[in-house]
Amino acid sequence: MTESGQPNLKHPHHPHDKGYKQLLSNKKIFLELIKTFVQEDWVNEIEEDGLLLVDKSFVLEDFSEKEADVVYRLRTKEKDVIFYVLLELQSTVDFLMPFRLLQYMVQIWRETYNNTQKEERDRKDFRLPAIVPAVLYNGKNNWTAKMNFREMLSDCQIFGGRVLDFSYILFDVNRYKDEELYEMANLIASVFVLDQTMNHKELITRLRKLIRVLRKLTQDEFRQIMIWLKNVIKPRMPVHLHKEVDRIMEEANQLEVEFMIMNLEVTLDEMQQQAKKEGIKEGIKEGIKEGELKKALETARAALKEGISVDVICKITALDKEIVQKIKNELH
Repeated sequence: MTESGQPNLKHPHHPHDKGYKQLLSNKKIFLELIKTFVQEDWVNEIEEDGLLLVDKSFVLEDFSEKEADVVYRLRTKEKDVIFYVLLELQSTVDFLMPFRLLQYMVQIWRETYNNTQKEERDRKDFRLPAIVPAVLYNGKNNWTAKMNFREMLSDCQIFGGRVLDFSYILFDVNRYKDEELYEMANLIASVFVLDQTMNHKELITRLRKLIRVLRKLTQDEFRQIMIWLKNVIKPRMPVHLHKEVDRIMEEANQLEVEFMIMNLEVTLDEMQQQAKKEGIKEGIKEGIKEGELKKALETARAALKEGISVDVICKITALDKEIVQKIKNELH
């Protein structure tokens, strides 16, 4: 192992899952995610020096390559216990998630087993590493997949503790309360605030509320959140505005964060105005078409009253024969 009017700023993988993967490949940010949102004793035993990012693809039994999103190998600071945190990124509900997680977990255990000397594997005290599975979900709908593996098994209740089971941690971005996230005042909470489903006006409002937090981030953290934000905004904007968004984000700095927000607001307003103009143009086109159709129908009625044949009227008006025949029947 080696190291969704107003535009929505919101299947396996959504375009800005890539942004999350890049963010959480930073050990400090990943640790911040765990320490901020997981209230369990083992979290207190983890320090940044005890994290090792595992970046690899697992080839499963069906011979198709399945790449786990983020996998960390962790070592506790007191007991020197090695374990893994396996994190999957989701923008849609995956009802097979417990099974997918199990597949990844088995591959980690298999690799651990294969990379351990036989003499050590045969010892009575040989243990496989613990694996803590987790899912980060930023979809609009509620997460309704099963949280425990045994719930995917048929009639599991009749077997009690005889069947395999585990549960996973769920980071459900859109279910956290805004004020809670603002109070946390760190990078990962700010990302969650900005990732919740919203229109562009709300995005600008939230960015302004986060000015104090953005200013206190390290330069590297500020750069990371700007890259992530660019990945969220650009896919929802017309191509001709992509370069402007790139320029705004690349020139952004913490001392002039208000200026960056103002430039971003102007660009988003331009997109909104352009969308309105396009809507008006389409409305005009439809109106013209509707007027032309009305005129053709009136001409057909008049011609039929004069005894002109259906075929001739179709040539004159470009109407379908069925429509002209229907008008003729109505007149009779």
